[in-house]
Amino acid sequence: MPNIKSAKKRVKVAAAKTMQNKALTSAMRTQIKKAGTAIETNAADKDQAVRVAIKKIDQAAAKGILKKNTAARKKSSLARKLNASA
Repeated sequence: MPNIKSAKKRVKVAAAKTMQNKALTSAMRTQIKKAGTAIETNAADKDQAVRVAIKKIDQAAAKGILKKNTAARKKSSLARKLNASA
């Protein structure tokens, strides 16, 4: 445990940011899984599910949780699955 006041604050701030990042990552993964399930089951709202998942991926990339190319790869993968199911 740090002794210096600024180091103590950094520990608290890092913990808070970690929780925010985990929450956003978890929400993104959940939407990606829902979109994948909707595509596999050929649900009526699969386009909407993919759109929501892509939005979550873009939000994660904007916050710096995902790198730009990783986000593009995930979005491309979803789009390919959606187009193959049509």
